[in-house]
Amino acid sequence: MSDIPDIAARLARMIRLPTVSAELDARGMAPFDEFVALLEELYPRVHAHLERERITDFGLLFRWRGRTDSEPVVLMAHYDVVPVDADDWSTDPFGGEIVDGYVHGRGALDDKGPLIVILEAVEALLENEFVPARDVYLSFGGNEETFGDAAQQIATTLANRGIRPWLVIDEGGAVVEAPLPFVSGRAAMIGVGEKGILSLRLDATSDAGHASAPRGKNAIDLLARATTRLAPSTFRPRTPPAITRMLGVFVDRSSSGAARILLRVLSRSRALTGVVFALIGGEPAALVRTTIAATMQAGGSAANVIPSSASLTLNLRLIAGDTVASAARRVRRRIRDRRVSVTVVEGADPTPLSPADGDAFDAIRDAVAYAYPDALPAPYIMMQASDARHFHRVSDHVYRFAPLEMSAAQRASIHGVDERVSISSLESGREFHVALIRGLR
Repeated sequence: MSDIPDIAARLARMIRLPTVSAELDARGMAPFDEFVALLEELYPRVHAHLERERITDFGLLFRWRGRTDSEPVVLMAHYDVVPVDADDWSTDPFGGEIVDGYVHGRGALDDKGPLIVILEAVEALLENEFVPARDVYLSFGGNEETFGDAAQQIATTLANRGIRPWLVIDEGGAVVEAPLPFVSGRAAMIGVGEKGILSLRLDATSDAGHASAPRGKNAIDLLARATTRLAPSTFRPRTPPAITRMLGVFVDRSSSGAARILLRVLSRSRALTGVVFALIGGEPAALVRTTIAATMQAGGSAANVIPSSASLTLNLRLIAGDTVASAARRVRRRIRDRRVSVTVVEGADPTPLSPADGDAFDAIRDAVAYAYPDALPAPYIMMQASDARHFHRVSDHVYRFAPLEMSAAQRASIHGVDERVSISSLESGREFHVALIRGLR
């Protein structure tokens, strides 16, 4: 008899299906269709008792009828994953290996692990003939990683039916150790909103020529000068209220008296928090202002030829208060060069911020207390993009929290190498959703 817990074995089977949405042309729909079929096999009660709809080729929407259909709950996840470079991994990224209490492979954390704990909880509750107090929807998308429209169409479907969820939960924060410097213990980081995203392309032109006789600044020189003008200070700090609230939550977890005083002072001043976090740089700075990163460049045909054109792509993450239009204007003003054009490739404004208090937030907090009694629930702003951004149009309470433990190394493995999730964390994640659904009123 195998001593591998069923939840780990089922996740391993999910991981073995390479649902890489960015490689759809090469792999075809087969892995995605096989994944949908696998869910039917693994969760027979879910498919027997819940109504299921296919929305686009990639969207799955389940409805679990409760005692009332007003103000339902939506539990979200996605089953597509990002590409891998297998040579960099210590295990087969699509092998679903189970070693030393961990399930290894692409998607273990992002986002098949968070998906499976939802299904495990619902299947277990159905086994006990449980009926939720209100309708529960399961919304699973298969093209989140490629900014596909499955989740957007699911949200549109709910809107067209006049459905306004009381609570929506998608991937995002997790249970982490020492969430800030000088803060001890574990915290459950609950995203109350996410930053906007903007891709800009910078194009420059110049006279082509031989590299042995350069004349003035060429296209590459112009782009280099443009990027140097885009210092981190291009955008001023704008501290969202969720961040100062987060600091207030952590006051009593401070590791020293001085840190406690600092956190208490910062929690009472959004302006001061913006200045301090911007000076610290890195992740703290990203919590309080729009960030800019050069991510791709192109130009030139040979080592000895001065190119006639070159391009550069910038990725910006927009803090609340900035928009796609305002950020693009700001970048153009900072560059101040008519020979460099700035084009918006794609973008989405920051989402609204859901409240970090009230009944919906308390429902998450109570479920965290059940599954992770030592983890302190705290609001924050998610810096990545998620499918949840589409659901603000139908709900005022959209949160981002994957109920799994993630160390710093595990968080770095998301979209990186050697992604893995602990079996004990999967079991706790299942209990989170059991408690959440049981606690609905």
